[in-house]
Amino acid sequence: MKLSDFDFDLPEALIATRPAKPRSAARLLVSRKGGLRDAIVRDLADHLRPSDRLVFNNTKVIPARLFGTRQRDSAQGAVTAGIEVTLLAPTADGQWDALIKPLRKVKEGEQIVFTPALSATLTGKFDGQARLRFGLSGDDFDVALDAAGKMPLPPYIAAKRAADAQDHEDYQPIFAKHKGAVAAPTASLHFDDGVMASLTRRGVEHSFVTLHVGAGTFLPVKVDDITQHKMHSEWGEVNAKAAAEIAQTRAMGGRVIPVGTTALRLLETASRSGEIQPWVGDTDIFIKPGFDFNVCDGLMTNFHLPKSTLMMLVSALIGKDRVDATYSHAITEQYRFFSYGDASLLWPDCADV
Repeated sequence: MKLSDFDFDLPEALIATRPAKPRSAARLLVSRKGGLRDAIVRDLADHLRPSDRLVFNNTKVIPARLFGTRQRDSAQGAVTAGIEVTLLAPTADGQWDALIKPLRKVKEGEQIVFTPALSATLTGKFDGQARLRFGLSGDDFDVALDAAGKMPLPPYIAAKRAADAQDHEDYQPIFAKHKGAVAAPTASLHFDDGVMASLTRRGVEHSFVTLHVGAGTFLPVKVDDITQHKMHSEWGEVNAKAAAEIAQTRAMGGRVIPVGTTALRLLETASRSGEIQPWVGDTDIFIKPGFDFNVCDGLMTNFHLPKSTLMMLVSALIGKDRVDATYSHAITEQYRFFSYGDASLLWPDCADV
């Protein structure tokens, strides 16, 4: 298949720049073989069975976008310039890979000052990225980053407005636990205490896995032949408890429904043997039409960018024709798109719904 097969026209007015309030008031488009149904996230339990298990990604988004200055002596005296940094991922030796604007003007060994409490030194450049060493670590670093950083909103939101204090709450799932993501697992943003309580009453179980969503999730596909695309890698873990819970659900005839494409990619990575297993490491799994799913029986996810790998993933799950019909309906009915937008509940043709 070609990249152009996953393109569609989206009215800009449907790109959400703020989430629904409350979270669970977002709309939910249920897509199954028999057709489409318009619903609301707060009623999600009505579309599930007591034996089902939802799987959430409990990664926590860090305020990875920083604005600082560098100072350099010149013939005219000290010169100060503004620098923008987006943290990408920590390295094994305690440094951080990052994007810097403008990277070409910062020299190795130079210091970037973000606040009186937080600064970093550029230690290297590679593949258009930078490597930074901060002067703090551990809890001291976390506190200083929380004070200095802004939430790394997706480019299509950042182009419309600046991140603000409200995003520290809005761009974080209620069960976020393990710090490391620089983008939110956005399907999880719809869940609040009320939805979780209704799922419990319904008898729907849930498990947690961790995948630290990277900035690569927003990188465009640059090849027309999608089989030539190289996926970015992200660190994830399916621990023994989650693997056992998921295996038990499947053994008892229940359905496993990941909440978000990140959870789905991680579960399918951990089940390449055919059965779910505990797993930890970096995954660059690329799910596209023709993929054989081993553990995921459905998917709850937001509406995705045209020509993105996530459009390819949902097409692999429910088929390209049904994706086209689902998205056409969503646009006609004015669903809100992307990270702060509405949600869909997708059942493949083989699902018993």
